[in-house]
Amino acid sequence: MLIDLQLHSSYSDGYLAPTEVARFAAKQGVKVAALTDHNTIGGTEEFKKACRVFKIKPIVGMELYSKLGNTRFNVLWYNLDPENPKLHSMLRKSQIRRRQQMRRILDKLVKLGFKINVDCILDRYNRYVPINHVIDRIIEEKINLAKIKKELDMSAPREEDIISRYFHNPAIGILRESYIDIGRILALKKEIGGQIVLCHPAKYGYVKKDVWTKLKKMGVDGVEVFSPHHSINAMLYMQQLARELDFVITGGSDFHKPEGGGQPLQYSWQYYKIDSQYLRGVKKIINI
Repeated sequence: MLIDLQLHSSYSDGYLAPTEVARFAAKQGVKVAALTDHNTIGGTEEFKKACRVFKIKPIVGMELYSKLGNTRFNVLWYNLDPENPKLHSMLRKSQIRRRQQMRRILDKLVKLGFKINVDCILDRYNRYVPINHVIDRIIEEKINLAKIKKELDMSAPREEDIISRYFHNPAIGILRESYIDIGRILALKKEIGGQIVLCHPAKYGYVKKDVWTKLKKMGVDGVEVFSPHHSINAMLYMQQLARELDFVITGGSDFHKPEGGGQPLQYSWQYYKIDSQYLRGVKKIINI
């Protein structure tokens, strides 16, 4: 059975509304899906309604930026209570921190000669402020795009190039995610339920057995092994490690949008499918 436990919508850094994300998943033959927007559950109800229309079983989900000491990583939280006030308080505080960081950098870019209506941009995003969408708004202004091309000496600068120069530059500012202590997340999980899963860990190289062992003891339930961000060798190693630690194994496409640009390969589902038969213990999450 085809499933996808990591999808993103326009409520965070995706580009499609939750209904359109569900429609996309249905076209791929997905039978179980989770919307996992960053630090928000704002699109949950729309996604659930759309999934029922498209004959998909929806899983309530979310992706969080978390930390354990100086180690930073992403987690996916499934089957949580989306109405819990403590959850909303935690998320709102993280969203405010993110907005403050983004404002500081945008104000600095204005001083450097960019034409940016900072309030107008930030007012578009009352939850998570996604850097990719902010960049889209900035380069809509032709004068900004021309300035970026000149300063980067590139005719077609990529999003990564723009981030590196203007958002990860100590001279301007370092835009960091709004990380939440994993202990706090796991304490709340005890109250409102669900499963916490390490999100595409090999993408950033944090496959460390000692860290995983500690997280397991703290209450983390599983790991997203099957991801287009992972090599086959990484997935084979992580499957073995997951068995040793008795972790649930999940998988997701990390879909944000079709990529455009006239390329024949537009999204990971054209080459990468997640079948539940390979996901150890995933029934604990999808309840099938």
